[in-house]
Amino acid sequence: MTDQKLVTLKINDRDVQVPPGTLVIEATRRIGTEVPSFCYYPGLSLQAACRMCLVEVEKMPKLQTACTLVATEGMVVKTNSDQVRQARKYMLEFLLTNHPLDCPVCDKGGECELQDMVFRYGADTSRFVEEKIHRPEEKWSELVYYDAPRCILCFRCVRVCDEGMDVKALGVGMRGANSVIIPNREDHLECEECGMCIDICPVGALTSGTYRYKTRPWEMQYVSTICTHCSNGCKTTLSVRNHEILRSNNRDLSGINGDFLCVKGRFGFDFTKHPERIKQPLVRKGDKLYPVSWEEASETAAEKLKQIVSVYGADSVGFIGSNRTSNEENYLFQRLARATFGTNNIDHHRTVDYSGLFTALGDRAADSLLTMDQLYKSKAVLLIGNDPTNQNPLVAWQIRSGIRHHNSKLFILNSEEIKLHRQASQFVKVEPGQEVAAIRWMGREEGQLAPEMVEQLVQLKAALDAQEDVAIVFGAEISGAAIAELVAFGSNLHGKVRYMALGDYANSRGAADMGVLPDRLPGYVYTDNAGARETFERLWGGVIPSKPGLTTPQMVAAAQSGKLQALYVMGANPLTHYGTLGYGRGNLSLLIVHELFPTDTSRPADIVFPAVSAYEKDGTVTNTSGEIQLLHKAAELMGPRSDFDLLRILSHQLAKIGIGKPFHYKSPSAVFDEIRKAVQGYDVQPTGLLTGGAEPTHVHVARNGHAPYDVPAGLIRSAQDTLFTSGSLGRYCTMMDSLPEAVSKP
Repeated sequence: MTDQKLVTLKINDRDVQVPPGTLVIEATRRIGTEVPSFCYYPGLSLQAACRMCLVEVEKMPKLQTACTLVATEGMVVKTNSDQVRQARKYMLEFLLTNHPLDCPVCDKGGECELQDMVFRYGADTSRFVEEKIHRPEEKWSELVYYDAPRCILCFRCVRVCDEGMDVKALGVGMRGANSVIIPNREDHLECEECGMCIDICPVGALTSGTYRYKTRPWEMQYVSTICTHCSNGCKTTLSVRNHEILRSNNRDLSGINGDFLCVKGRFGFDFTKHPERIKQPLVRKGDKLYPVSWEEASETAAEKLKQIVSVYGADSVGFIGSNRTSNEENYLFQRLARATFGTNNIDHHRTVDYSGLFTALGDRAADSLLTMDQLYKSKAVLLIGNDPTNQNPLVAWQIRSGIRHHNSKLFILNSEEIKLHRQASQFVKVEPGQEVAAIRWMGREEGQLAPEMVEQLVQLKAALDAQEDVAIVFGAEISGAAIAELVAFGSNLHGKVRYMALGDYANSRGAADMGVLPDRLPGYVYTDNAGARETFERLWGGVIPSKPGLTTPQMVAAAQSGKLQALYVMGANPLTHYGTLGYGRGNLSLLIVHELFPTDTSRPADIVFPAVSAYEKDGTVTNTSGEIQLLHKAAELMGPRSDFDLLRILSHQLAKIGIGKPFHYKSPSAVFDEIRKAVQGYDVQPTGLLTGGAEPTHVHVARNGHAPYDVPAGLIRSAQDTLFTSGSLGRYCTMMDSLPEAVSKP
């Protein structure tokens, strides 16, 4: 933007240039000048209810609210004159008329905006002598409590629930001094339980059921890390005292999610202290698992793996990785399978077809993928399948915010009337499984579809063709060759088209990027690429087979039939996702599992290594839009170890008995340094990561004669989690599971 298009005004004798339409309150923030406010909140509609942001403007007879005043050319503003300070003092006196002076017991004490402003501008006496209006505290849900006397009626909670979340669970009841915030179900909430209302509240009117009366802000340590649940990669700040996580929020607005967190991100952390956590290594002796020392567990695992490989060969062992473990751990896991054991029998629960998308895009991938910010700014969004509100909440938030802030248009192609259809410019409902046929018709006008469906698709195609910037977002419904059809359709649109595939879990994209796939090395390089194999063989010191290995469903079937003798599972639960293995484990001779809790896969295992969660270790993860972010250890748990340590320990035990080379990495950061050099698309600058940012990957795939192909049924499958479930992990999120809105899943 050129200087001629900027508006120049003077704030406290300083010249400021801002874009046209900028509010004065935002203009003051650009130069680090504080104008206090309670009701104003960036991104929400203007309220002008608290009157704390009053400023003096030259040639205007009265003080003006900076949150509603648009900066104009030549405007002269004073934010700290005697008149302004006196007005703020009077407003605080008025706000304290009924506000209880219970700061010593209020959960907001120490981080309350009203408290801060009273310290700065308030008077030491009040002219009001009337008795304060008292109301009892109300419990709206297991997670949300409301104390009406503390409420200053800024209406932030009402607006964020209505505008931001499109839930409308809060409103205002009564009038005048008796006004209160009321929930949508008389005396309780029925909503998405996101907790946005709690964190956006400037005072202690709304408090958290997980945090209230437990500690004080100055008694805790604050650790920024990434949410361990869905694949959107929301940044969260964990509040920790004595190695116990007591709270989760993102009040500093850092990260790709700003201040947004869903119920899982804000309240789904208490699994870390669940009494069923596995804290000691377990080895099966007879019919039972018994606690043993770390030495015995690792030595037993190494010896039994060697026995099986020496008798049945390397391809008798299968490795199933995780979409929750870090990039570094996934990288080492596939290295263990390929270089140490010499097998490509490695896969993970694939919840969307990332490899299919990269294959379809080829060399265009680096410029054709969406980041979360680009999704927010896109002029049009085509959503195919998936239910982002439940499965990818930040994606839904970005779409809703784009519609509000940029007048984006949303087009939906889905077999269900998902919540987002209320804001869609066009919603095309198809029969389950017909998403591919609809895409094929729009791309090639081939296939048999009902006339009314064809008419809707003609309108949809014309609407998309008229857009300059289109974001195509899809879930597990589109995979394999169907993605190539989708890319071909997008390539024929007139505007710029970018894509985002929606996975399920925290590092689904990272697991695929790191090569936890039977036919791809790290960076989606095909296993038959001799040059790439030689490069990794020199780096790892082992021989990598060129033949693709077994997929997860194939490994499960091979274990049941006896063709697979050993299965090594890291942070996954394939016996739930892909059916039981006969009587618990089929004909496996050996089942080794890394796990946090007893699961359908860990219970019948021969050896169980207790692992820590993403909140208890360092590393990196890559979200579904390909943005890398840092994990930071928030809490220390006695007993379990990170998967990084477990794999490193096992590699040394295997090397002692003549299998492979030991891993000599001293920390996850050392592994990431290797990833940056060895994995295509991951050569990012660490500075951005270290300062708390997200760095986008730039992956592209050299097809080398490979064409998109139809993937086998059941290989790409979403877990269909809701806002209140998170695979096996969700069962141990006690507070979340206690909510009436929570839907239990098997």
